[in-house]
Amino acid sequence: MASAPQNLPLFYQALEPLSSQIHADHRIRPQETAPFLIGQHAVPVTVDEFPLVQRHMPIVFSSGDDAIPLALMGLNEGSNVFVDGEGKLTETNFYVPAYVRRYPYMLARLRPEAEELSLCFDPTSPSVGVFDEGDRLFENGEPSEVTKQILAFNETFEQAGQRTQQFMNELREQGLLMDGEVTIQIDGNAQPFIYRGFQMVNEEKLSGLRGDQLRKMSQSGMLPLLYAHLFSLSLMREIFARQQATGQMPAPQLQPAG
Repeated sequence: MASAPQNLPLFYQALEPLSSQIHADHRIRPQETAPFLIGQHAVPVTVDEFPLVQRHMPIVFSSGDDAIPLALMGLNEGSNVFVDGEGKLTETNFYVPAYVRRYPYMLARLRPEAEELSLCFDPTSPSVGVFDEGDRLFENGEPSEVTKQILAFNETFEQAGQRTQQFMNELREQGLLMDGEVTIQIDGNAQPFIYRGFQMVNEEKLSGLRGDQLRKMSQSGMLPLLYAHLFSLSLMREIFARQQATGQMPAPQLQPAG
């Protein structure tokens, strides 16, 4: 049975383990839109994605001790400048974060004490169900090639998530995170728009690290990721302009979802 929609990750309304017995006749059908993205202004990303994400969206870190990297699709709750009112992408050649592409599937522990992760899906998603058309999830009681590909993608995502956790641990140990603030002044407004409620890398502390620390970060690949984050912050002004152009009037406070 589907679990109750509580303590579930972003986008998920319920979770159900994929079963060759229960879901033997289920199929997957492609979706042209992603309604769950409408109004979603912040999406989790992994460090593996920083080089691609930073070309399109600002990368920030959520507030709190358990901070995670976020790609900003808008500067305010309820604002997403990259999808229209139906959830269709308005951009071509746009990098869609893996967290979005993973939905409605994910690997999860069926019991708190379980060591193994099981492939689950959100049964409320319109992309999975008993349809006349689409790719089968199971064939002759075994996972189909499509299901194997979904499992492989989710396993890769979990591995990237572990690398991201290690990256965040290193950031905390080095004390490189600080409360972020971005000020945007526009013509005709006496007061600037000030966005807070997120974290960013402290450039002063970064440049003040010892040579051996910087060398270690460079060799591990961490240093380029930090600069990808810092360079991406300039895109906040572009997001701001898009919100103005689409009538999603910016509010004076940024509060990314954790």
